Amino acid sequence: FIVRTRGVGLSLGFHPAGVAGSMRDGVPLLIRTLALRGAMMATTWVAARLGDVEMASYQVSLTVWNFLSMALDALGIAGQALTGEALGAEDGQRARKLTAIMARWGAWVGVGMGVVLVAIHRLLPLAFSTQGDVRLAIAAGLLVVAVLQPLSGPVFVLDGVLIGAGDGKWLSGAQVVMLLAYLPMIIGVYLAQPSGSMAVVWLWVAWAGFMAVRGLLLWWRARGDAWMRLGA
Repeated sequence: FIVRTRGVGLSLGFHPAGVAGSMRDGVPLLIRTLALRGAMMATTWVAARLGDVEMASYQVSLTVWNFLSMALDALGIAGQALTGEALGAEDGQRARKLTAIMARWGAWVGVGMGVVLVAIHRLLPLAFSTQGDVRLAIAAGLLVVAVLQPLSGPVFVLDGVLIGAGDGKWLSGAQVVMLLAYLPMIIGVYLAQPSGSMAVVWLWVAWAGFMAVRGLLLWWRARGDAWMRLGA
């Protein structure tokens, strides 16, 4: 490594300016991630206070959500790489075309995963609990998770595209706005104190509201030109 580094004229010394530049790019993404995790933690906090059955059922449905999200996020990573390459080549038209294609792919993959989940939403709970009320609550939550997949696909794609475009500053501010918009929704669920299957359903309905706000803001940003920094 040292030989190769020296061979291309690079220095192994500490460069404060380079570190500062990395921090400048990284801190907004850290804020974005913290705001996103804050929304997830708020949901878990409410679920834990609705009861043991509700918390257990929500946690299982959340695990399924996370599993599906990893698959959809793969499209976001692809969009991040492809769009970043197009912008680096100063081809804004291609970047926009790729973004639209990847968003459509995200929607259709989400539809496919949602259909599969609907088909097995009563079978999956059997692997996680022997209690009838827990199984019923898990199944109810999974139905909402399934309905959310066609929305989640484009959301993850657009998020990845904007990260690839270096639009971290806007993403950090937007994610904080999303969190602030979401808190009244999840607090409303807490105040209503639903129980059993309806508790899990309402937790996911609140999260659907969060994803809708997230999707709307990301779509609004992506349809403009401010995020496209050609040659950056």
